[in-house]
Amino acid sequence: MDDASTSTDIRLREGASIAQRLVMAGFAAAVALCFTPGLFTHDTLEVIISVVALLVGAAFVGVIMLAPAVVWIITADGILIGEQRPFGKLRTRVVAKDDIRGLQVPGSKRAKARFRLAFTLASGERLTSPPITDVTHVHDTVARIATQFDVPDVESPVNPLDASNPEMRLGDPLEPFSTRDIRIVALIVVALCAVPYAYRLWRGLSPGPVDMMLLPVGAIAAFAVHRYANLVTGAFWIIRQGDIRVERLWGDGTLRADHIEGRQVKTITVERRGRSEDEHCIVVIRLLSGQRFRSPRIGSRPEARAVGAEIVRRLGIAAESNQIQ
Repeated sequence: MDDASTSTDIRLREGASIAQRLVMAGFAAAVALCFTPGLFTHDTLEVIISVVALLVGAAFVGVIMLAPAVVWIITADGILIGEQRPFGKLRTRVVAKDDIRGLQVPGSKRAKARFRLAFTLASGERLTSPPITDVTHVHDTVARIATQFDVPDVESPVNPLDASNPEMRLGDPLEPFSTRDIRIVALIVVALCAVPYAYRLWRGLSPGPVDMMLLPVGAIAAFAVHRYANLVTGAFWIIRQGDIRVERLWGDGTLRADHIEGRQVKTITVERRGRSEDEHCIVVIRLLSGQRFRSPRIGSRPEARAVGAEIVRRLGIAAESNQIQ
């Protein structure tokens, strides 16, 4: 969302730029083309796999390139909606203030702190906006829109990242894996590593070096699962005024809590952790001691920037340490 405090308009955007689309489409096309050699073989199965891969790749490229970019500009008089497909004409629509009868703020199933505005018009039509990018000011944004459009009884959404909360929460409270589940996974690991060895014995064959090597590997892997499984539960951040409490679990399931204060921060940045900048961006804090903390997944880069900006404000992080872009 591009709604600076000096502007009375609220701008919401959705859809990748042409450059981002070309990169994603090029990657999908390259992966699909890797299967083209199978078209020139005499193996029917390989030909079928190659054709299916090329068709899926072409469909993926088409979806990427044809998906529209949408912009909403919410003013005091109404809503201006612009929609444009790549290489197509811009289509606009104006929704007058008097046509708006209701407003809801549904959340997202994939991201807890992602919200959209759902307007109900006098005609009964329902219009859903792009996501609210500034996830730290959802309550203020919704209240502002409800007031300027005279929409009564708008239920404020539950937002763990809203700046109006005394504590902003990133992620979910941690719970250790049950001992039973850990033992089951460890036994599965041992069984999988023992299968090749047992199979050769069952067939009356002499186990090879690889089969024998898998036995101690399985034992070591099972021990690692039993000892360190709880380390993969991630982290839970509680962002308060003046500090951040970072909760993690030790391997035995006991809670470990670290505290971050503004004077300890060397740099704070937003990074991508995964395949997509629309879903997998996080805040990374590096301390003067060299220790580094990665937040739970937040969402898109603009959403992560909004959370990072609120962290900078709450902790009073020095301007030279703020590398959020």
